[in-house]
Order: sequence, then structure tokens, then C-alpha cells
Amino acid sequence: MRRQASRRRTQLALGFMVLLPLIMLIAFEVGDPGPEEDGDGSGAFSSIADLATSGGLNFALFALAVSAGFLLVVVVALFFGDTVASEASWGSLRYLLAIPVPRGRLLGVKLIVAGVYSLLALLTLTGTALLIGTLRYGWGPLGSTIAAELPASEGLLRLLAVVAYLAVVMLVVAGLAFLLSVLTDAALGAVGGAVMLWILSSILDQITALGALRNLLPTHYADAWRGLLSSPVQTEDLAQGAISAVVYATLFWGLAFYRFTRKDVTS
Repeated sequence: MRRQASRRRTQLALGFMVLLPLIMLIAFEVGDPGPEEDGDGSGAFSSIADLATSGGLNFALFALAVSAGFLLVVVVALFFGDTVASEASWGSLRYLLAIPVPRGRLLGVKLIVAGVYSLLALLTLTGTALLIGTLRYGWGPLGSTIAAELPASEGLLRLLAVVAYLAVVMLVVAGLAFLLSVLTDAALGAVGGAVMLWILSSILDQITALGALRNLLPTHYADAWRGLLSSPVQTEDLAQGAISAVVYATLFWGLAFYRFTRKDVTS
């Protein structure tokens, strides 16, 4: 935990989780939405922006919505893709195993530490956005474009549920980046590979010609958290998305442990 905290990439990643809500706040304050226009996407974007500035809960929800598709994927891939590959690239991995440290224990500890920092990044983003949004826009009900406003107390629970679901969905990225970190000595390759495969899955999910095959893609239920904003909550996609994420993560982590405990470590 201490080693990971001292690394510059960890400090930058967590620092950006704090900085992003500030950038969003400045953008809302200095931006000029201009006159509303019908017939294009500006009206839809304007409604989302208005909803984000109607209270701290909505501001935090907006921050999660704009970050879930790419930023959170990159951050989680960074923490998990850096675990083993960075040690190999520095040439220190073989010395860790010569102490000796059981390979399963070494990999397990690295997996836990990466998970803790990934969750910390998600909570930092949410907490910072909630604090900044509340200080600037006040504390009010959680708005929704698909349902009536939710009271602040219930809205906070819904927001926490969104955070929990996103954390579960990111397990897929975590498992994929962790597996690639075991397979390569280049941390950048593990991180970039996980992000690119997630983007590829997202692109394939937009191809309707694939039909029911899209349900097998790890990104198919990535946006199912929107069901938490409806009344009543739409739980079917949430359950399927959570099960899919856990299955994929377990598969990738299992392959990572299997490969690492049997490979020749020369780096």
C-alpha cells in the first residue's frame, strides 16, 4: 500500500479524481449554453447540464455519468495493469520471488492493493463532486430524466447504489488488465490493451446485427445503472450486469493466477 501510494502515477490518478469535478464546475460557471435550439442534440445536452447544476446529488451523478465510459476504465486499468508488469519491467520481480514469497500470495496482495486504490479513486471522484456540487448548488432532491424527482435521502442511497454498480462493472476491466499484466513485461501494454479491448467491446455492442450475441459482451450492461434512477428500480439488467461482470472477472483472475504460478520469471 505504501509503495503504491508513493508512485507518481497513483498520485496523479487520485489527484485527477479531485480535479475533474473542479474542471466541471468551472465549465458550468464560465460556459454559455446559448439559445436553445430544437431539432438537434443541443436541447438534450442542455437538459443534462441543467440537471447537473440543480443540486449536489445531481452534480455528483453527472460526474459519474461522464466518467464511467472512459476515465474510470483508464484509472482501473492503470492500477491493475501496473501490478506485475511494472515489477517485471524494473527487473525486481525475480528478486521478490527469491525472498522467497509464494507466487499466489504475491499476486493476491497485488490484486487487493490494486482493488483498494481503484475503489478509492471512484469514491474520491464521487465524494469530491458531491461536496463541490452541494457547496455551489445546494442540497436538494435527485433529479432524473426518466422518473420523478427523488427525495434527498433516497437520492443519496440511489447515488451510492450507482457507485456500487459501477465498481462491480469495473471488475471486468480489473480482471482483463490484471491478466495482461501477468502476460507482458510492459505495464503500458497491459493498461492500453485492457482499455482498447473495453472500447472494442463497446463498439461491437452498438452493432445491432449481432443480435443476442451482444448480451455476452462485457460492456453490454455497463449503462444498466440508469435503471437505479427509475421508479421503481429496474433490477433485471442490473442483476445480469453484475453477474456478467463477476463471471468475467473471475475468469480473467483465474487465468492470471494459473499463468503466473507456472511461468518462468526472468525479469
